[in-house]
Amino acid sequence: MVHPAALVGSGTALIAATYGLVRLAYGLFLPDVQQSLSLADGPAGWIASGSSLVYCLGALVGFVLAPARPRATVVLATLTAGCGVGVTAVSTGPVVFGVSAVLASAGAGLASPALVRLLQRDLPADRVDQAQAVVNSGTGPGLVAAGLVALVLLPDWRTAWTAAAVVTLLAGAAVLVTDGRPRHRHGATVEPSRPVGLPPRTWFVAHRRLVVVALLLGAGSAAVWTYGRSLLVDAGTSATVSILAWIAVGAGGAAVALTARRLGELRARSAWTVTCAAVAIATLGLGLAPSMPPTALVVVALVCCALFGWGYTAATGALIAWTTELDAQRAAAGTSVLFVVLVLGQALGAGLAGSAVRAAGTGPVFLVAAVVVGLGALLTLRTPAGPAGRSTRRGPARRSSPGSTRAGLARDAGSPAPGTR
Repeated sequence: MVHPAALVGSGTALIAATYGLVRLAYGLFLPDVQQSLSLADGPAGWIASGSSLVYCLGALVGFVLAPARPRATVVLATLTAGCGVGVTAVSTGPVVFGVSAVLASAGAGLASPALVRLLQRDLPADRVDQAQAVVNSGTGPGLVAAGLVALVLLPDWRTAWTAAAVVTLLAGAAVLVTDGRPRHRHGATVEPSRPVGLPPRTWFVAHRRLVVVALLLGAGSAAVWTYGRSLLVDAGTSATVSILAWIAVGAGGAAVALTARRLGELRARSAWTVTCAAVAIATLGLGLAPSMPPTALVVVALVCCALFGWGYTAATGALIAWTTELDAQRAAAGTSVLFVVLVLGQALGAGLAGSAVRAAGTGPVFLVAAVVVGLGALLTLRTPAGPAGRSTRRGPARRSSPGSTRAGLARDAGSPAPGTR
């Protein structure tokens, strides 16, 4: 039997590839792509928007498919991301490049819910939360790898994305190999119970606050993801420093693996508040950085980028833990819904920030973005936790029947039940 740590490692690699090397590397390599393929700013923006929409489509497919067929979902994630970015690397014109880049973004949306389900199925209940946090932190190493590749290979973006395609295909294959598969008893395959069909109305009601705060994080974080490098370049830093700042974002995301155990000791709602506040502080710091002396600007920018990477990655992990606390059997579906909302928030935030930057400049836009993210943290402080707010690591309480889970969701949608902690 394959050791669970192997699945955690391969799952982390798949997230690193589909997010850090494929989806989020688009903006990093874009200037060289534009020069090579004569890709104008307008079409480049439409490709970015299309990638976000296709990511959401992939996550919605994961919402339906991953709970029952996680391995098939992993295959789809690997092929769309790996083959998509592979075609991108050999494209000779803007049309083929754009279509393949958009397709490749679906892989990230498919990978997250699939890995949530596999970890739930293969790992002991008291280890799932920490494992989810480690796997979700794979975005960080992927961003670091993309930044290092950019420093070494650019302007040769074709070789960079060819390497990303190979890494993605290998990571997906590793997940399939290290997955423990359904356990067998007396020659029959036995799978943990899983829900059938769409979640009940009470499930959606219980997730309403998560949807709001995920939307706020997505909208507020878009300023850094879209205009972080532009802010630093406009402030007078070199291209190398701006790429190092990108690497710092990835290093911060990778550090989530080091803090996973400590964050896992918090309830998911509390972990969300802490990590979302970190994103707000980092965004605020970046917004103020251009007014600082050059040396201080570089130091503050790198520190804030690292804090942003840690906070954002850990906050997405907190969303996974939070939906798991509400209904562990539908954690993959909850992850899909919340990540779709997060990316839609980013698309909305990027559009609004783009209009505002032209009118007010990047600094004020970052300050407003920090307020938006901070609101997402404050909203979780105003309402007492519901009865479903226990972590999966507290094992026996998680193994409730579907009926008791629905009852807990109904109570959580209203007021806490008597006697709950």
